Amino acid sequence: MNARVLLADDEHLVRGALVALLGLEQDIEVVAQVARGDEISGAVAEHRPDVAVIDIELPGMDGLAAAEAIRSQCKVVILTRLVRPGHLRRAMAAGVSGFLGKHAHAEELGEAIRKVHRGGRYLDAELVMDAMAVGDSPLTPRERETLRLADDGATIGGIARKLHLTEGTVRNYISNAMSKLNAQNRLEAIRTAQRMGWL
Repeated sequence: MNARVLLADDEHLVRGALVALLGLEQDIEVVAQVARGDEISGAVAEHRPDVAVIDIELPGMDGLAAAEAIRSQCKVVILTRLVRPGHLRRAMAAGVSGFLGKHAHAEELGEAIRKVHRGGRYLDAELVMDAMAVGDSPLTPRERETLRLADDGATIGGIARKLHLTEGTVRNYISNAMSKLNAQNRLEAIRTAQRMGWL
């Protein structure tokens, strides 16, 4: 049985190349393609793919958030250009079945899609080793959420209102995150957490 695939990548040339390459595989059919993370759920509902191949960095909604939103409807393979070990852990928590770098060959992507379609997992061995070397994020879920909102441009007051916390509590979360990440300010904390794939 053919694997029906949705492709999500904001780079038109990359997406077009993947569609062309996967089109050469007799048992893989690309049934939909989107350029934004917030278009994925609608496309999955409309086209009912077996596997969604999603770039981790998309406008509108990042690939991991989109994967979490559709995990009950289809299997997910995440592609990433920037190899950040923390992303692998987040992907596993989001229910992703496959994870590989964009450096992978087309044959490897095809193999990943087939394996995931059959109910297995496909993980890039190099990314797994990197993730094991880095370890878990030191940030609590609240510290991550506070940094994520700060990165989106929210003020302390805005973060406090959104999370139903006091401004003092928000400052404490940011201060704790800065301390754990050895950052001098919240911007440095955000960048460090992003570099490690913890945000």
